[in-house]
Amino acid sequence: MARAEEHLQELLKLPVDGRAHAARRLLDSLDQDEHDADAEALRAAELTSRARAVASGTAELVDAAEVRRRVAARLRDVRGQ
Repeated sequence: MARAEEHLQELLKLPVDGRAHAARRLLDSLDQDEHDADAEALRAAELTSRARAVASGTAELVDAAEVRRRVAARLRDVRGQ
């Protein structure tokens, strides 16, 4: 685990786009290791449900800046900052 932590510390030094690319690659590698058809069906159903809610006007839409603010606040809480 110490080596993984070293790699993580190096990745965290990257600019945002580099970190995002690394995160996508890591998440993709998890999907390749274990393909779960049930999870795919659940994701598809959730996406369909959300699309219908947006189309019907019943979804609560949140501005991207507000989402970023909420995520940053949540991360600060989780990290104890």
